Amino acid sequence: MHKAAIFAAEIFMQTIIGEDIEKARHYLMNGELVGIPTETVYGLAGNALDENAVVKIFEAKNRPSFNPLIIHVGSWQMLEKYVEHVPAKAKLLADKFTPGPLTFLLPKKNTVPDMVTAGSDKVAIRIPNHPLTLSLLKSLDFPLAAPSANPFGYISPTTAQHVLEGLEGKIPYILDGGAANVGLESTIIGFDERENVLLYRTGGISAEQIEEVLKEKIAAAQISPQKNPETSGRLKSHYAPHTPLYIGNIDELKKQFDGKQIAIISFTRQIDGIDENRQFVLSPSGNLAEAAKNLFTALRLTDKLKVDVILAEKFPDEGIGRAINDRLGKAQAENKK
Repeated sequence: MHKAAIFAAEIFMQTIIGEDIEKARHYLMNGELVGIPTETVYGLAGNALDENAVVKIFEAKNRPSFNPLIIHVGSWQMLEKYVEHVPAKAKLLADKFTPGPLTFLLPKKNTVPDMVTAGSDKVAIRIPNHPLTLSLLKSLDFPLAAPSANPFGYISPTTAQHVLEGLEGKIPYILDGGAANVGLESTIIGFDERENVLLYRTGGISAEQIEEVLKEKIAAAQISPQKNPETSGRLKSHYAPHTPLYIGNIDELKKQFDGKQIAIISFTRQIDGIDENRQFVLSPSGNLAEAAKNLFTALRLTDKLKVDVILAEKFPDEGIGRAINDRLGKAQAENKK
């Protein structure tokens, strides 16, 4: 389980995009994979209890087998079927935020294959907030393992077309539910031995929102660099475009890349001296939720420009702005290997 998974993925003659839940259900029940919409990003879904289907997920993404998957269920009652124990604080947060972009890392039951959790005794599990996928999940008698539906390490997909661009021919069907409303992956929380909440990944629910419900501060989970990650999204380099990306003061960064072809990702303003067709302002009104929704699309569009570098400014380090900075930091990490 420590080596990267290198597989020869099955090739399909055609990958179809559609809105047919029954067709998606048919493929999943027969051990195939389907691209599914969620409020965060599109997922690459397979039967989480079928090890052959789980292997296909790693194959299609070329994902390292030591990187665990998140499983998706249609209700809290279904979630409880796959975990040994639910802390009271988890239920409190679920009542407030689920269905929604909050994932719980909890002790798993033996019915969840070790392959899903990369050998960990805990499973990351959530209830997505998308009507098509909720209907699909409620029609199945098994949960869906569903990491982001893109080649491993690349920018997460927020539309069905993004999924097709990355996985065409590797999966038979993509369930089209429109553009993702949140645009960033879910927040992941776990619990220590005293059942205090630990933050494993920032995402669609901010730490401040969680603290407001609990009426207490939460701490970041401390991860040993010698251990495999317990949850998805913990690797240093991830969400990366093929074009080198740098974060900082764009006016200063521009000077370092004088004479280079530059694309810009900024929060609220355009930058003087750069072609406006190479600039992507994520939220002219200064709305961090809008910026988060637009981030991955902007990364994909700048990557298609075939420029020399992408320059991005750091976002306000508050609320979902922390999650934006986290994704940008992991995209930049590709340049520092």
